[in-house]
Amino acid sequence: MSVERLVPGEFYWAKAIKAEGSQRTIVHVSTIFGEEPDYWTLTVPGSDQHFMPGDFEVIALVEPPVEYSMRHAAE
Repeated sequence: MSVERLVPGEFYWAKAIKAEGSQRTIVHVSTIFGEEPDYWTLTVPGSDQHFMPGDFEVIALVEPPVEYSMRHAAE
């Protein structure tokens, strides 16, 4: 999946490219360094490290479970 298809603030299933035999993990698209796609980084929840999008093979968007759908505060 190309960087242009990622959505800032969303979570994705991904696999590290350089780590042989790496497991799938969840990454978060961060805009801390800028709003333009050239400045986006990926973070692994629970870590303060930022990775380049090219360091991961992004597999798919993480979908929240239907039974735990979020409600808006105004409801």
